[in-house]
Amino acid sequence: MAKINPFEVAQRQLDECAKILKLDPGTHQVLRNPKREIHVTLPIKMDDGKVKVFKGFRVQYNDARGPAKGGIRFHPEETIDTVRALSAWMTWKCSLLDLPLGGGKGGIICNPKEMSPTELEKLSRAYIDQVWQLIGPEQDIPAPDVYTNPQIMVWMMDEYSKLMGKAQFGTITGKPLGLGGSAGRGDATARGGWYTIREACKFLGINLSKATIAIQGYGNAGYFAALLAKKFFGAKVIAVSDSKGGIINKDGLDPDKVNQHKTKTGSVINFPGTSPISNEQLLELKVDILCPAALENVITDKNVKNLKTKIVAELANGPTTPEADDILYKNGIHVIPDFLCNAGGVTVSYFEMVQNFYMYYWEEDEVYKQLDRKMTHAYQAVLKTSQDYKINMRKAAYVIAVKRVADAMKARGWV
Repeated sequence: MAKINPFEVAQRQLDECAKILKLDPGTHQVLRNPKREIHVTLPIKMDDGKVKVFKGFRVQYNDARGPAKGGIRFHPEETIDTVRALSAWMTWKCSLLDLPLGGGKGGIICNPKEMSPTELEKLSRAYIDQVWQLIGPEQDIPAPDVYTNPQIMVWMMDEYSKLMGKAQFGTITGKPLGLGGSAGRGDATARGGWYTIREACKFLGINLSKATIAIQGYGNAGYFAALLAKKFFGAKVIAVSDSKGGIINKDGLDPDKVNQHKTKTGSVINFPGTSPISNEQLLELKVDILCPAALENVITDKNVKNLKTKIVAELANGPTTPEADDILYKNGIHVIPDFLCNAGGVTVSYFEMVQNFYMYYWEEDEVYKQLDRKMTHAYQAVLKTSQDYKINMRKAAYVIAVKRVADAMKARGWV
């Protein structure tokens, strides 16, 4: 089967929105394409003394509403089209949450699992050396993403500060607390997702304390989603998975113990007291809430008819293809689209920027309070638009987000 191009998916989603909004052709074409792309070559002397050449990207999709914002991925299968798609979704995500930011994304083709800390530091600094003139607090603010972390962000921030000749904490978000990071950033993506799931359950009449959940992907977002489900809502996580496979226990899993097992063994598989399950089987379990929290294009027209969940909460970026979206809507499955459901991360990154700018840092409770307010308001706006236009939740989220960006472009005289 041919691999699905994520950027073509992002463009098709935009095209559907353009029809609903009746966008003029010029505005539509501008919004279909990134404003700026940077391709860089990064030669690194590895620990064995040999030089290895890595390829990296930075895409600044649209900055009509403010500086570009978006993570940097280190991944062996990174592609420019993936980065383009993610930068587009970041544009709509920031707009939907009404943040004064545009969308960007970065990536380096590498396998960080096979690299030493020294090699990762060299790579992180080399990347900044290549893009530093096009990033900064008023241009483009990177953040962590797949296989990057607070330590990598500190190396990048430090390199940028050296090049600028002064401390520039606000250039990179997702930093440790002692170096300009924000309280509440660690679980922000999952927590923001749970605020939207809570609202969806209210709308659908689902009792969260009795709900069952399956989570595909047990990285940062997946783990915290499981932890918060049990800790705050009393919901039961019955299945989780990672790239090597999945596990199921219909009596419920202990998120912390599963995470400890994964840290020790490298995978959730073979966790005591569970049965094995494939990633494909996990998606088709009969549960109240399904959380795709891994990679793109896992719910397609090939498997969507087998889904038996009530809610699809997209903690991953782009897990559902356009064809599958239409079928989910017809089948009455409530989708919380990715750029709403997983917007907690960028929202708290924005809070981190704000705190960096005026050098005063909030308590964790304040971060969570502001995040809840932002996520709840955005969910309710998308739900109302979905009902008013009689369209699915993703199209409704696009209508709100794209209109805001288009209006900003027109006001600035770009189109």
